[in-house]
Amino acid sequence: MLKTMTSRERVLTTFANREADRTPINYQANPGIDGRLKAHFGLQAGDDEGLRQALGVDFRTVGAPYVGPKLHADVPNRRVDPFFGYRTRYIEHESGGYWEWCDFPLLDADEETVAKWPLPSPDDFDYSVIPELCRQNDEYALNGSAGYGDIINGNGFLRGTEGTLIDLITDDPAGMLLADRRMRFQLDVTERILEAAKGRVDFLWLGEDLGTQIGQMISLETFRKHIRSRYQPFCDLAKSHNAHVMVHTCGCSSWAYEDFIEMGITVVDTLQPEAKDMSPAYLKKTFGGRLAFHGCISTAGPVAYGTVDEVAQYCRDILDIMMPGGGYCFAPTHELQDNSPTENVVAMYETAWTHGVYT
Repeated sequence: MLKTMTSRERVLTTFANREADRTPINYQANPGIDGRLKAHFGLQAGDDEGLRQALGVDFRTVGAPYVGPKLHADVPNRRVDPFFGYRTRYIEHESGGYWEWCDFPLLDADEETVAKWPLPSPDDFDYSVIPELCRQNDEYALNGSAGYGDIINGNGFLRGTEGTLIDLITDDPAGMLLADRRMRFQLDVTERILEAAKGRVDFLWLGEDLGTQIGQMISLETFRKHIRSRYQPFCDLAKSHNAHVMVHTCGCSSWAYEDFIEMGITVVDTLQPEAKDMSPAYLKKTFGGRLAFHGCISTAGPVAYGTVDEVAQYCRDILDIMMPGGGYCFAPTHELQDNSPTENVVAMYETAWTHGVYT
């Protein structure tokens, strides 16, 4: 076994496509399974840090709390996002429930209406807490992004998915203005977080869903015109602060990875193995050594529907493909879903601990 590393050393070694002492581990989950995991480990409902430690998570996030005015009015039977004004309603299903986006208040909005839509000022955040947060989490790899970016989803929450895709194809001024305002706000806040962290932020975690299970959601031409151009400033900002960029992309997204490399993105996240051109073997063969990987443990496979033994074997198989040469972080493809049995998720992380070790 290699010398035991701190979480930060482990992640940065992996991001550099080298073998660490073990595969770094990360965790995201919906409230239902999150609560069941905390109960399993004897933790209080709000003990997020205790659960991260129990699972061996190597990543943490630092951010600046919002201290500005209330921007969006409450809406009955809705949850309203305090920054962007998205609206969601609670939809129950057999294993729990989700807050689903609805109403789409800027669906038919013109450019003038979008320009007046309330967004926070970067001045309305308390950056003074950042140094202490960095100190408290010094041994971990720190994400300092103020948001995913997320043009297709983020605009879609306000203008609808169909409307947003039409905006991208037609260069609609209102849709493009909304994207620019949202991205500018996130970029400015992120820049101030990085400045306050004084070199301690290790990566920015951005995101843009680019594919379905069977193919691209948009063309490469549209990606380069409207998506890549708006993410490049984040990549340039990260580089100026010696930080990595990790991008979350759902579905078939490897078609954009060559552009990602050119942009300075070093890590790709999600890696849905069921989607076209997203199998672990294909990704490792095609991009291994040029991109690091984070994810690949499907939330729609054995973790949700298999036995404990099937989960363990599935995770071992993924590790055997992705670990050689380094460059792989063990994580679920999306937030673990509420239909995942507790014992399966426990087996998933136990496998990462036992099988994810370099010798």
